[in-house]
Amino acid sequence: MPGATQPYDERLTVPRSWWFMAIGGGVGLALVFFPFGLLAMLGGLVVGAALSMMMVSSYGSARIRVVAGSLVAGKARIPLEALGDAVVLDREEAVAWRSYKADPRAFMLLRSYVPTALKVEVTDPADPTPYVYLSTRSPQQLADALGALRTAGRAS
Repeated sequence: MPGATQPYDERLTVPRSWWFMAIGGGVGLALVFFPFGLLAMLGGLVVGAALSMMMVSSYGSARIRVVAGSLVAGKARIPLEALGDAVVLDREEAVAWRSYKADPRAFMLLRSYVPTALKVEVTDPADPTPYVYLSTRSPQQLADALGALRTAGRAS
């Protein structure tokens, strides 16, 4: 999702079905408070749904951006100079790299509901992180944005 001001910006939003599950959390809490009366039940519905929706919103607010010479993924900010080759992972490879091929030292911005990913090598010798795994719906666009900025950085 390249834009005019930023080469890449993506928000990893949760699927719509998760919002229905959040409402279901409110209904579940309402049922817990059912024996205490209608007012308690309505309060449980409102509080349970609100808390569940806040959790869903928080989990779905992860962003991946390429901005100001850095890759910003969640809370991580990695300078492009510290990154190496990017490998686009299809559905099968993404599952492999987030399970049995995974390195416990890797930084992973993992969202299981996003089927594709990008694996970017970390080349900084001072950083023990071997690679960055990023769940993304547009892995090729992210790889292209990283490559374009790295190429532009070397040219200047």
